[in-house]
Amino acid sequence: MRIQHVELRDISLPLVTPFRTSLGSQDRRDLLLVKVTTADRHVGWGECAADADPSYSPEYIAGARDVLRNHLIPAVLRADDVAAAGVGELLGRVRGHQMAKSALEMAILDAELRAHDTSLASLFGVHRTELAVGVSVGIMDSIDELLEAVAEHVDAGYARIKLKIEPGWDVAPLAAVREAFGDALPLQVDANTAYGPGDLGYLRGLDRFGLTLIEQPFAPDDLATHAALAARMDTPICLDESITSTRDAMTAVRQGACSIINIKPGRVGGYFEARRIHDLCFASGVPVWCGGMLETGLGRAANLALAALPGFTLPGDISATSRYYAQDVTRPFELVDGVIELPTGPGIGVEPHLDRLELATTAVEIVGVPS
Repeated sequence: MRIQHVELRDISLPLVTPFRTSLGSQDRRDLLLVKVTTADRHVGWGECAADADPSYSPEYIAGARDVLRNHLIPAVLRADDVAAAGVGELLGRVRGHQMAKSALEMAILDAELRAHDTSLASLFGVHRTELAVGVSVGIMDSIDELLEAVAEHVDAGYARIKLKIEPGWDVAPLAAVREAFGDALPLQVDANTAYGPGDLGYLRGLDRFGLTLIEQPFAPDDLATHAALAARMDTPICLDESITSTRDAMTAVRQGACSIINIKPGRVGGYFEARRIHDLCFASGVPVWCGGMLETGLGRAANLALAALPGFTLPGDISATSRYYAQDVTRPFELVDGVIELPTGPGIGVEPHLDRLELATTAVEIVGVPS
């Protein structure tokens, strides 16, 4: 394909409830969407996973917009023939910026698949039509508020509960949830790097809660401390922020820093790299699951197709739309009898509703020359 022009669209969506992690709290999700239009008038949509500030990762929305506008989009506009599978190599001269690259790759992939009337699930060769999914529960102001939220999610049919934790909000909430819901509830925790090497002995005490996993307790570049904790705990260690490529995944597993990996396409540079990490882990017997970044229906649809691959054996953070948004820019994804159906249409399977998109839009920029 030849790319004619690219639209960068900033949107902002209010969350149904504030979402707090060890990194901070937010009551809105600001997002950058990417829309590509080809010379043959095919259109594709992508979504940048970056947050408004560089706390979860070094990337942030304004920086992603800048690198897309000035470096990544010009590279694809100059190319005579662009294939989605080759976008990673085409953009390789730009170091890092995985989330920006992933958004552009996703939009090109969506357009390419629509041109061939093929779905992303079909491209991946998946056979599942629905997925059991999990839900992430943020840090709360009180234990009572936490238990009320967990009860709501359990009643809704979510396959597992993930609690966000930080020092001072870990043992007490876990003990309360286990007491209220029992040992049979699949339960895991996510620290978002909130702990340090001095907390090894303390974190080891979380073994008594029978957790599915502990996710990213230490800094992204501290594989050694993750490996030290893994050697001392029965609970599996999972890495998120540490994994930005297939090479990172291979290194972490080889060093014993984790035995489970959270795959987020935005964090690793796109869906093709996410598939390569899946394939590596699947061949090595390392379970993976699909993390979430408070996506709109665009990212949610694509993540469902990815998470239907056979190596995704743990429920992902691909919750129903209503978990975060009263109104999304796409049709809502609903949890029915504990599962969410994969989209079946061409491309990623969904498109924005133009009226909803306009209501959420805060800025639009066109790069390239519309014909």
